[in-house]
Amino acid sequence: MNKFLLIIFAVFSMLNVTAQQVPQFSQNMFNKLANNPGFSGSRGLVATSVLHRSQWLGFGDGNSAGASTQNFSVDAEIPFLHGGVGLNIVKDDIAQFSNLGLQASYAYRIEMPSGQIGMGMSIGVFQSGIDGSLLNPSQSGDQAIPSSDAKGSNIDFGTGIYFNTQDMYIGFSSLHLNEPTIEWSNGQDYDLERHYFLIAGYYHEISDILSLNPSLYLKSDGATSQLDINSNLVYTNGNNNQMWGGVSYRLDEGIILLAGMDITKDLRFGLAYDLTVLNSMSNSFEVMLGYNFKIKTNKSLSGYKNPRFL
Repeated sequence: MNKFLLIIFAVFSMLNVTAQQVPQFSQNMFNKLANNPGFSGSRGLVATSVLHRSQWLGFGDGNSAGASTQNFSVDAEIPFLHGGVGLNIVKDDIAQFSNLGLQASYAYRIEMPSGQIGMGMSIGVFQSGIDGSLLNPSQSGDQAIPSSDAKGSNIDFGTGIYFNTQDMYIGFSSLHLNEPTIEWSNGQDYDLERHYFLIAGYYHEISDILSLNPSLYLKSDGATSQLDINSNLVYTNGNNNQMWGGVSYRLDEGIILLAGMDITKDLRFGLAYDLTVLNSMSNSFEVMLGYNFKIKTNKSLSGYKNPRFL
């Protein structure tokens, strides 16, 4: 398995990167449901997460600022459904553009001798809009530039597969599977491209209190790709609460500083700060808050539902 993960790192580290339609997250190792419905219910509890990202801080003026993203997710194992369910909501604002996605997911889970595998689907609605009053078109009456609010929505599908053991995880998924076309109220179309995601991570125990968690996150629309290579050093105290710090490298862009801690056994707090040292864009900041609810069932917790690195 170690050799397999090394091959993945080597192959995808050679890919080119650019931005795409899907929002960007730096704490991707803690936010798997956002891009993979197969992750639903994999932790054997009710898990919630709220994340806010301010991208390109200080970029532009008040009417052409950078981007901000808010993400809320919740998922839970449902034994009588032989899997788990989830809900993911993403609001993404980029200057005059605003997108809102709502996805409900289900993953069918199969327990294996070495781990578990989840095969999931998601269905939801994607809404896109633009505030044309802020565009200030240079040519009055240009039909291609709306002069007021324009928005529309359409049905959106996704799919994913997620496998994890006690010490590693790997998942592959696709969003905007049906490539929906959003018909804005002004008659223009906004086409969504199908996106693909690969996530993988490994848990390496250094000592009784220290562990190293390398991971990768790849997203692609089939034409361009973006790769994050991450590593967190995790300290676990006597109460099984964790503190972590780490760094990520985003290919052709810069580095990301990561930090966080378990405030209580169930409450988690995380930070990320992007330093875009390889291009002229401004830095970005991300904050995450997660809370887990235990599920009381007669089913014993399988050893591969890793409580150390959720």
